Amino acid sequence: MSEDTLKTLLPDFINNLQEKQRSPSTILAYRADLEQLIIYLEKKQKVLAGQVFEADISSFRDSLLNEKYTSKTVSRKLNAVKTFFRYLISEKKITSDPSESVSHPKIDSTEPKFLSLLEYRALRDVVRGDIRISTIVELILQTGMRISEVANLKLASVKKSEIKIEKYATQPERTIPLNTQAKTALQEYLKQRPQTDSSFVFIIKNGKPLAIRNIRAAIDRYFHKAEIASYSVNDLRTTFLVQNLKNNVDIVLLSHVVGHKRLSTTEHYLQLAG
Repeated sequence: MSEDTLKTLLPDFINNLQEKQRSPSTILAYRADLEQLIIYLEKKQKVLAGQVFEADISSFRDSLLNEKYTSKTVSRKLNAVKTFFRYLISEKKITSDPSESVSHPKIDSTEPKFLSLLEYRALRDVVRGDIRISTIVELILQTGMRISEVANLKLASVKKSEIKIEKYATQPERTIPLNTQAKTALQEYLKQRPQTDSSFVFIIKNGKPLAIRNIRAAIDRYFHKAEIASYSVNDLRTTFLVQNLKNNVDIVLLSHVVGHKRLSTTEHYLQLAG
């Protein structure tokens, strides 16, 4: 049995993720999910890696479901747990993986949502007074960028008519064209952006990058203000995909622009555009 505590092993695991160039948002989520697991296990007087068994991981999963986390969120947290214990196996910290046979909760397949033209206009109207968030909304709607890509966007990656998305995690480098609306929004925001040495496009007053969670919270707030609270940030990206498919944009080009690894993923949105 390993004498290493889960708390002392977690930083090593996070360093391993960083070495593998996993995205910052993934690392942040994994750390939070595993800290939640460790707190749960400590309440069961289990602090060593070798003290954890399959029943413990299963009960952690079930406790999350009982706390009304969605099945999708619980599945994501379980992915973090499984990745962590596979790492411990590879480092010979434990001899068997207690998470290996723990099943994911069943996730109900829900159809992706996209904004109608009226809803799109309503959101743009309520967010107009917040130039930073309005620019982010416009950027996602006009380019299909992921929220993590927006948060990590660097000034050097913004060109006259395109944005360069640097390689990260399993995503290859790609270039996204900027239309007039996106260019105008970015230009107006950059005129008012705080003057700092930060390399990030979207920053707070002290020059630190605007965190993903703060972007999401702000946009959610504007969804409520526009009385379309059932939508989420991800639905802006879906709106970009659907509108471009409706406009008969080449699907291969569109798949590249949004960073889908498989064309079949983009094809899934064709039924929404029909």
